[in-house]
Amino acid sequence: MIFISSDTFEQLVEKALDELPKQFADLLHNIAVIVEEEPSPADRDLLEDPGHELLGIYRGTPLPERSYGMTLMPDQIAIFRGPILRIAQSRYDAHRQIRDTVIHELGHYFGLDDEEMIY
Repeated sequence: MIFISSDTFEQLVEKALDELPKQFADLLHNIAVIVEEEPSPADRDLLEDPGHELLGIYRGTPLPERSYGMTLMPDQIAIFRGPILRIAQSRYDAHRQIRDTVIHELGHYFGLDDEEMIY
């Protein structure tokens, strides 16, 4: 396991968001991307294989499932610091994993399921 401070980890998440292509970044509305230390037991219950680490989670209503006039709380993407640091082999690997996790969870926001994503 490697160590990256909480502040640096959050900066890496912000960098991943800043590096999104403009055409995708412009489509993000009413969504918060946060860092949590560990997934909750309820979050972990969503894993098909409890032996795997949960690196991030999308909490919300995907865009294709929304209808005009729906009143929704802001969507949320949580990126889990502990699991990412446990699987990362280096700082570079952690940075890559953070970026991939952010992109993967944004895929869920856009309505893609795991099988439809390369991340």
